[in-house]
Amino acid sequence: MGNISRGEARRQGADRPVSGEAALPGALHRSLYKAILREDCSAIQTLLRGHPVDQPIAILADAPGHRRQLNQTQCVLPIHLAAQHHRAQSLLCLLQHGADPEARDTGGLTTLHQLLLYWPVESRARTPGPWRQKALADTPSNAEAQSRAACCLRILCEHGACVKAGVGGHGGPSPLHLAVICGASQGLSVLVQSGALVEAVNESCMTPLHVAASTLNRDMLETLMVCGADVNAVASTGGTALHLAVDTASGKAGWLLAAGVGCIHTLLTHGARVNAQDHLGQTALHKACFGGRDAIVSLLLEFEASVNILARDGESPIYRFLQRGSNIRNAALLARLLNRSYPLRLANHQGRLPAGIMLPEAHLLRGALVAWSQEPLALEDICKRYLRNAYGDRCKHHLKQILPRKVWHSVYSYQEGVGPLT
Repeated sequence: MGNISRGEARRQGADRPVSGEAALPGALHRSLYKAILREDCSAIQTLLRGHPVDQPIAILADAPGHRRQLNQTQCVLPIHLAAQHHRAQSLLCLLQHGADPEARDTGGLTTLHQLLLYWPVESRARTPGPWRQKALADTPSNAEAQSRAACCLRILCEHGACVKAGVGGHGGPSPLHLAVICGASQGLSVLVQSGALVEAVNESCMTPLHVAASTLNRDMLETLMVCGADVNAVASTGGTALHLAVDTASGKAGWLLAAGVGCIHTLLTHGARVNAQDHLGQTALHKACFGGRDAIVSLLLEFEASVNILARDGESPIYRFLQRGSNIRNAALLARLLNRSYPLRLANHQGRLPAGIMLPEAHLLRGALVAWSQEPLALEDICKRYLRNAYGDRCKHHLKQILPRKVWHSVYSYQEGVGPLT
């Protein structure tokens, strides 16, 4: 996808002169290369008299630990070089001298794509994916670097860079997708103001908001929603941004980093439908229950997530929770889920019980749950579950003001350890 990396570019400043017929163009290329990095606009203007502005310059490659080969070169357009190294003055000078911002390299990347791929980010862990592979491992991460990159982006947009052109043609990530993937948070609003489509989709029908949710980037989520992103748009799986955020936050990395609660709360407060189902019929609570992370499950319950919705295979969120033996050790969370469930469906459509309660050490719990699922509830208990599901935990303090004290305590008594597991 690109044709030069930052580490290579930095080493190219010390390349030896080439000999023979390539000596003159090699010297010119090296001089133009150095002038762009120094942002020496006078030198750039002079050198462009002998070098077409949209013709690549050839730089000798230099890989660490390998012998330098005189005939091994890297070719890069001058404007791409300026964008990769965030040289705003050089970029402006090249554009003013006729450089085409839409000129593509051999991988089909424009100057805008190059700039976003080489955007300085705070953490490479937040920007996974193949489109980030050309980003620079040694990119300095500081406010100055971010400011330089943002300045370059504004210059490109002001000079007609296409903010809608996808990488690799139709179906590739748009510049806005690329900005999210590469951590260019300061560039999102600039791109949208310049005409980037906030609802653009990639080959998986994911919008930039989906990508931001899947990487748990709260700042980008907020920016995109302020710019008009649809919080309930669905990807090819039928999942929404909430599904993706919950899935990531409930995974191993989410557990270890204690990440994602803020992102999920942001989505919910901006109108994400908590009980939306994907193409498998799963809600965000199904995913959260399988992960077993208390903070995520509790947050969804607070926003009135239903524990009674069945996926297409007949599995409820409680079934997903009981699939993992590690989850059933969290008796308090299991009690909260059970006290919202009616009727309790332990088996899926194939009649199988959750794997977690089939473990030998769970035989007592399995017997209690099976017996409880077969026992009809009193009308009073059904009403309590209805109230908990209908109003969620967010409204419990409001209900405390309008319900008789005894009634309120009976509805929320499961939080004091009263439930089918006691």
